[in-house]
Amino acid sequence: MKNKKFITIGFISVAVAFLMMFSTTLFADSKQGDVAKEASRLEALAKFTKVISIVEQYNVDDVSIEELMDKALAGMMQNLDAHSNYLVAKDYKRLKVQTDGEFGGLGITVGIRDGALTVIAPLEGTPADKAGLKAGDIILKINEESTLNMTIDEAVSIMRGKIGDPIDITIVREGESKPIEVNIVRGNITIQSVYTKTIDDTILYVRVTSFDKKVQQDVEKAIKQHQGKTKGIILDLRNNPGGLLDQAVGLVDLFVDNGIVVSQRGRKDSDKQVYNASSSATITDVPLVVLVNGGSASASEIVSGAIQDHKRGVVVGEKTFGKGSVQVVLPITEDEAIKLTIARYYLPSGRTIQAVGVTPDIEVVSGSIKTNENGFSIKEADLKKHLKEELKKVDGVDAKEKEAVEEDLEDNKEIITEKMLNNDLQLKEGVDIIKALIIMKK
Repeated sequence: MKNKKFITIGFISVAVAFLMMFSTTLFADSKQGDVAKEASRLEALAKFTKVISIVEQYNVDDVSIEELMDKALAGMMQNLDAHSNYLVAKDYKRLKVQTDGEFGGLGITVGIRDGALTVIAPLEGTPADKAGLKAGDIILKINEESTLNMTIDEAVSIMRGKIGDPIDITIVREGESKPIEVNIVRGNITIQSVYTKTIDDTILYVRVTSFDKKVQQDVEKAIKQHQGKTKGIILDLRNNPGGLLDQAVGLVDLFVDNGIVVSQRGRKDSDKQVYNASSSATITDVPLVVLVNGGSASASEIVSGAIQDHKRGVVVGEKTFGKGSVQVVLPITEDEAIKLTIARYYLPSGRTIQAVGVTPDIEVVSGSIKTNENGFSIKEADLKKHLKEELKKVDGVDAKEKEAVEEDLEDNKEIITEKMLNNDLQLKEGVDIIKALIIMKK
C-alpha cells in the first residue's frame, strides 16, 4: 500500500513536471512568436523609411517629406480596396459638405467596377440625370483628363465645382459603337429622396432615389396617407446608390415584422452587428413588389435582399450593382482622415452582397412596350356603331377630347398613366405582378 502511494505520488509529480515543461515551452514559443512579429514590423518600417529617404534625396523633382508621406498613405489606402481612401484636408472638407446634403456638382454616384470608373446611378432631377447619363456608363474622361487609375475621390473632386460651370464627360455605353461626349452644367445638388404616385387608385408607387436621414419617415407618411385605398405597393429602388444603413433597416421594418434585416461582419468582434425587424414598426402587410437594376447599390441591395429573403415581396428588374461593404471615416488630425472598409454586409439568409449583388426573382430588362393605338378589331354587331365613332375621329372631335384628357393625366404628378407604364417595361411588369398578388390575397 505504501509503495502504491509513493508510485501514485511519483506519477503525479512527473505529470506536473511535464505540464510545467509543456506550458513553459508554449509560453516560450508564444513569446518568440511575438518577438519575431515585432522584429518583422520594425524591419518593414525601416524599409519604408529607407525608401522615403532615398526618394527624397534622389528624385528628379524636389518633393518634400510631407508630400511623400501623403502620396504613400494615399497609395496604401487605395490598394486596400476600391472604397478605402486617405482624405487630405480638401477631401475631408468635401466629404463633410456632401454629408450635409447640398453641394455644387452633377448629381451622379460613381464606383469602380472591373477597374473602370462606372456610373452607379444619376440622382433623379439632377444635371447628370437631365443630360442622359445612365447606370452602367463607363467614364473615360472628365474634361480632358483620363480616368485611368483615378480614384473615386479624385473623380468626385474634379466633377464637383462652382454652380453654373460646364464640364465634359466622355463615356462608353453598352450598345454604342463609339464613346459619347456629354456636356453638363453643374448645379446645386439638393436631393428629394421619396416620391409617391398612384396607379389605378389602388396601387401605391413609392420611388426612393437615395437613403438620406428622412427616408423611413417619408415612406411611412406616404403609406399611412394612402392606407385606406392601397391594396398593393411598388417600391422603386432603381438607380438608388444607397446611403444611410439605419434608413435601409427602418424601411424594411415597415414591411417585415420580425427576423434579421442585415448583419455586418468584420475582423473585430466590435465590428460585428445584427440589425433586426420589430413588429411595433411594421405598418402594412399588403402585397409588395420591389424594382431594382444595375444602379441599385448598397442600402438598396440591403432592402431588396431582405425583402427577398423574408419572402415578403417579389423583386423585379435587373441584377444589382454589388456594393456590400461598410466604410467608416476615422479622423487622423483635425483636417485629415481615412475612409476604411471595416466590414461586409450579409443578408438574412447569410449570403453576401459584395461583388455579387441581388438577383431579382423575375428578371426584366429596361425598355418600352410597343402598342398599336390604331388597331382595327371589332365584332360584327358593333360595326355600325364603330364606324360612326370612326367618322367622329376623322372630323377630329373625339381625337381632340382624347388628346386633352391624356395631356391632363400626364401633367398630374400624382398618378401613373397607361402610357407611362408602356414606356417602362419593368414598372409595367411590376404592376401586372402586384395585381396578380392582390387577386391571390382576396
